[in-house]
Amino acid sequence: MELKTLLDNLNIDSLNEMQQTAFDTYKEGNDLILLSPTGTGKTLAYLLPLAFSLRGDVSGVQAVVLVPSRELALQIEQVFRAMNTGFAIMSCYGGRPAMEEHRTMNALHPSVIVGTPGRMNDHLTKANFDASSVRLLVIDEFDKCLEFGFQEEMADVIGKLPGVRRRFLLSATDAEEIPRFAGLNKTVKLNFLASSDALSERLHIYKVMSPVKDKLETLFRLLCCIGNQPTLVFCNHRESVERVGAYLRSKKMYCEIFHGGMEQDDRERALYKFRNGSCHVFVSTDLAARGLDIPEIRNVVHYHMPVSEEGFVHRNGRTARWNAVGSVYLILHAEEAQPAYVTAELENFVFPAELPAPPVPEYVTLYIGKGKKDKINKIDIVGFLSKKGNLNKDELGRVDVKDRHAYAAVVRKKAKQVLRAVQNEKIKGVKALIEPAK
Repeated sequence: MELKTLLDNLNIDSLNEMQQTAFDTYKEGNDLILLSPTGTGKTLAYLLPLAFSLRGDVSGVQAVVLVPSRELALQIEQVFRAMNTGFAIMSCYGGRPAMEEHRTMNALHPSVIVGTPGRMNDHLTKANFDASSVRLLVIDEFDKCLEFGFQEEMADVIGKLPGVRRRFLLSATDAEEIPRFAGLNKTVKLNFLASSDALSERLHIYKVMSPVKDKLETLFRLLCCIGNQPTLVFCNHRESVERVGAYLRSKKMYCEIFHGGMEQDDRERALYKFRNGSCHVFVSTDLAARGLDIPEIRNVVHYHMPVSEEGFVHRNGRTARWNAVGSVYLILHAEEAQPAYVTAELENFVFPAELPAPPVPEYVTLYIGKGKKDKINKIDIVGFLSKKGNLNKDELGRVDVKDRHAYAAVVRKKAKQVLRAVQNEKIKGVKALIEPAK
């Protein structure tokens, strides 16, 4: 296994400075703490060292990766598989039967298991895999795991992994103290957190005043002005996310919602439509503040202000990544004070005399009712839509294939034409339901 081969498999030319430093430092043999902002490539920073630490002569699980959310678990699994290391990986998380995951373990014989603390603890308690062969423990988004109250569950998991020799902790903030249960030994700390001065040059923060306490109309007007730029709208409660989403849709604003109370399939579909350009507004709780692969966010809107400065920092960290620029909007009503943790004097956002119409996304997402288990792959779908749907290469966007279904983004102006053209047509001889994704 060579580093260049793995990077080629990921279509990456080279590592960034943080990733290269982590890769080189890991070789020295110490436990590692890596601090780097959200969206800077921390996943690859530990998956590459992890891959090179795996041994072909060990049959059991060699590495465990703890994460705070199922979305992050799935993303890590996807990236590792794309590396094509020859070692198997699987993810474990709540919201699906643990017995189903146990069957997958027995059939797959994974070298790496990535999962949430609660579900990992469940498998270890039931001895669903042999913990004695685990030598590497990674805790991704360590600070978020603590914030979500996983301390006890993480301590239980670590206590059930007696053979761990190396630990790799990653975080987007610098924790004051690492709990003793993490079991760190001789440790190297790599700090790539950008200075506040460097960030402020790329991040413009506006104050948006709402004339009434109910901010829905002000939010709608703001989003019309922002236009087709990818925008995250943060609310503090699930009920608020639902209410804001319903209001925006009633005003013909294309948007998706995202919170922990939604079914996993609905969350994945919402994320997919946002990533592929089928909508440019994503309304979420702080679940979307970290741990999700959402590239190129241009704007962050605080419909509700977070309760802490840390929450404010993480939300804003979704935009202005590395050398990119971004904008942050704080929606406040007359009786609402600017939080004490926002110390800067903010520029007031001024609405234009004439409000633009709600923006219309460039793409529409199509649902295709067949997937990997039906022997359908991405190439099959691209070929089918190109030939039967009469689509040019630049009229077809992102295509994702799941086990039993697939999604494809097509340009909006061609969507109806494509749907008419592919009715009653077969993909690789298989009849499939094809319709706009709900």
